[in-house]
Amino acid sequence: MNTEMIHTLDEHRLLMTRRHFFSRCSLGIGTAALAALLNEDGLAAALPGAADSKSGLPQPQFTPKARRVIYLFQSGGPAQLELFDHKPQLEKYRGEDLPESVRRGQRLTGMTAFQSSFPTAPSIYKFAQHGRSGAWLSELLPHMAEVVDDVCLIKSMHTDQINHDPAITFSLTGFQLAGRPSMGSWIAYGLGSENKELPAFVVMVSLGASADQPLYDRLWGSGFLPSRYQGVKFHNGPDPVLYLSNPPGINAEVRRRFLDDLATLNQKNAERFGDPEILSRVAQYELAYRMQSSVPELTDLSKEPETTFERYGQDARKPGTFAANCILARRLAERGVRFIQLFHRGWDQHNHCPKQIAGQCRNIDQPTAALIQDLKERGLLEDTLVVWGGEFGRTVYSQGKLTADDYGRDHHPRCFTVWLAGGGIKGGLTIGETDDFSYNITRDPVSVFDLNATILHCLGIDHTKLTYKFQGRYFRLTDIHGDVVKQALA
Repeated sequence: MNTEMIHTLDEHRLLMTRRHFFSRCSLGIGTAALAALLNEDGLAAALPGAADSKSGLPQPQFTPKARRVIYLFQSGGPAQLELFDHKPQLEKYRGEDLPESVRRGQRLTGMTAFQSSFPTAPSIYKFAQHGRSGAWLSELLPHMAEVVDDVCLIKSMHTDQINHDPAITFSLTGFQLAGRPSMGSWIAYGLGSENKELPAFVVMVSLGASADQPLYDRLWGSGFLPSRYQGVKFHNGPDPVLYLSNPPGINAEVRRRFLDDLATLNQKNAERFGDPEILSRVAQYELAYRMQSSVPELTDLSKEPETTFERYGQDARKPGTFAANCILARRLAERGVRFIQLFHRGWDQHNHCPKQIAGQCRNIDQPTAALIQDLKERGLLEDTLVVWGGEFGRTVYSQGKLTADDYGRDHHPRCFTVWLAGGGIKGGLTIGETDDFSYNITRDPVSVFDLNATILHCLGIDHTKLTYKFQGRYFRLTDIHGDVVKQALA
């Protein structure tokens, strides 16, 4: 190379543009500047507390009662009148049109707006009081009756959404439109993962006794948070996590070399473009590699004793059932997974509600109670928060024809029931009341924002401080709302 050419190259380096300088140095001087900005108003400032010097995990803002959450989401809207909200006086109104003074001009769905009358439909199922607390439960939930003193029932839940997709999205992200981070992603972002071999946020889906509304992957998505906080969905079959197994002809050693080379290329791209999502991708590849050994062991139930299947029910032997997923939820909790979400579909009983809901309860009653008992016996319930509920309730009036033993129930956002148990929650308690028709709340209303604030509180997180700045605004799971339900706290 001649001297003239060397001088030309040197001149080019000296004339490096400002834009080129910052893009090439984004992980040097740029990173230092970015770190200062983040401490002021971004990711680093949003973390609930300083990272622990030993574990490197973000720390809660105050002493938590729960270290993890198992959220048993009942997709479709369970009918509170059939399960938890005992209304014996309704029998005298059977078949009568629901009074306008009760309806108060409430918004209706397109499925009942055309009805000329709204016949009152009392539940055909019997209720009884159980436990030291004397909580009322339907005969459809005999196993839950055995653990009711560990549960806090909230009968005064309400939501702003009347249709499935926006209501589920609202329940899990704090907003009715898609695009915001799910609760599990917020918690993974705020607290990190206790197990480097498994995701912080795991999702499983089971199908109930009847067909129901679809569930979309965005319900466990990370929204505008970095993608490493999104939920990992476990599937049925030999590969619980898609693409986890090595393809034919690739062994562990080859895959390791491949990932190392890929990480080198991604690191170069990260240094060039300064895009943190590139480094998130590297972290996800590494997690997938570690999961190759941890997930098969986790999902192999063959070593569970016979007593486990007797407790959870024989459906627990069938992969993908709610019962089998409950066992996996316990095993995930044992291994330190931060947020475990079980979706169970099939609660959308617009027609033949009595028959369909009986099938649903056969699916979920025994394994749900077994999960609480199992966690309690293993010493895990005291620091595991279990949440059970759907996106809304069902109407007291019948959708369609009412007969002596058959009726349907439409969506009802004004009041429904959820329950919580375990980490930080006072068992044997019932919060809230509804009117004689289980139509309006008469005492202690609890919003979706309040419920989500309470879940975060049990984890040691102030819901007003778990924020992330996106497009110039600070966002949080509870938006600008939410009060912790202090009555529910132990």
